[in-house]
Parts: sequence; C-alpha cells; structure tokens
Amino acid sequence: MKPVSTENSEHYTWGGVCDGWHLVRHEQLSVIQERIPPGATEAEHYHERARQFFFVLRGVLSLAVGGEVVQIGVRQGLEIAPGVRHRAFNDGDAPVEFILSSTPPTKGDRINVT
Repeated sequence: MKPVSTENSEHYTWGGVCDGWHLVRHEQLSVIQERIPPGATEAEHYHERARQFFFVLRGVLSLAVGGEVVQIGVRQGLEIAPGVRHRAFNDGDAPVEFILSSTPPTKGDRINVT
C-alpha cells in the first residue's frame, strides 16, 4: 500500500476546464479530488442511487441545491442525498478544490436535468 495524491492518481478533465483525480475507485465507493476554476460550472443533475459528500480544501464552492445556493468554505462539507437536484460551480475569483465522495459511485447514475 502507498499513499494516494493528485501526483499518482488517474486524472481527467470535465467541463473543458475542470480537473478531477480518482483517489479511490471501488465498486462501492468513489473519492475524487476536484478543481473548478473561477466562472466554471456543471449542469444541474441528480443521482438515483449515489449519496455524495462535498468537502472543501481550498476556496469557496457554490452548490445550487433544491432551489437555493449554498456556499461551502474551507474545512466545510455538504451531503447530497440520492434524488436531490444539484449543481456545483465557482462564482469566486480563485480556484476551488474539494473532495467528492460518492457511494455507490456515480458511473451510469447521473441524470441531467437540462
């Protein structure tokens, strides 16, 4: 066993400008470190099965959840239950970095609203 980090984990991009690193990728659990630059956003969506937890490492993450915007600061987190519409975005002037845990993983479980 060896420690995982963004230096030795599988990297991917999403939304054209955002980064993700798979820190844990198992059948029942996904842990990803993500980076969203200023002004970037994702589409509103929900998951039928996955329960997610967002935990901010750097910056301020904005989450549109159930018709309201919740801002999550450093060392704060927010749980999103299955079936709840949400959208992560960065309306600040600095990149935001956070950990996203999903159980079970979201592959094949994402339903875009728009």
